[in-house]
Amino acid sequence: MASSSDVHVRICGQEIIKYDLEIKALIQDIRECSGPQTVLVELNAAVKEKFSRLRQRIQDMEQMAKEQDRESDKNDILTETEAHRKQMLSNQTAWRKANLACKLTIDNREKDELLYGGDSSVRQRKATKENLVQTSSEITENLMSISRMMAQQVKQSEETIGTLATSSRTVLETNEEFKAMTSTIHLGRKLILKYNRRELTDKLLIFLAFALFFATVLYILKKRLFPFI
Repeated sequence: MASSSDVHVRICGQEIIKYDLEIKALIQDIRECSGPQTVLVELNAAVKEKFSRLRQRIQDMEQMAKEQDRESDKNDILTETEAHRKQMLSNQTAWRKANLACKLTIDNREKDELLYGGDSSVRQRKATKENLVQTSSEITENLMSISRMMAQQVKQSEETIGTLATSSRTVLETNEEFKAMTSTIHLGRKLILKYNRRELTDKLLIFLAFALFFATVLYILKKRLFPFI
């Protein structure tokens, strides 16, 4: 299991590598910088800050090496610290060279602007006009594209409205059919109730007719069989 000291040494080494890579990237930016001077100043300020942090972490690693209990660990960390310090010195040399190259580029550009300022201004105005024409053409094309899209949207909206109108008519027709069916159902219900009432009346009349018939038969039998009663 790694000790707390080993973990701190590894973290410190990772931070040193990170600062080293960031410095190299900034040096490359300086090497490719063509001005103006303010950009170079900002880049150099960033490099100075990274070098300050890198230098501090190298000193921290060196202090960690001195605090090691085993001599072998101490020597390994000191060897790594020395390698980082040499890399830092190499970056400082590259930084100076990049600054010289950048300043030379800026000086040459400023001289060209002084010598050919008039022609440069004409070219710049011409380029500006060409950019304006191109931008205007692009805007016109975009407007035409938007107009076509809007026309398509309008067409789709009209089709949607037509579909909705057709659906609405279908719903209305279906509603009328339901109303007609409801009326038919109500009429059928009334007829059924009417027929049920008539059936009940017919049964009652038939019952009364049978009762009258039997009463008549009984009356006749009574007179024939028992005339003295």
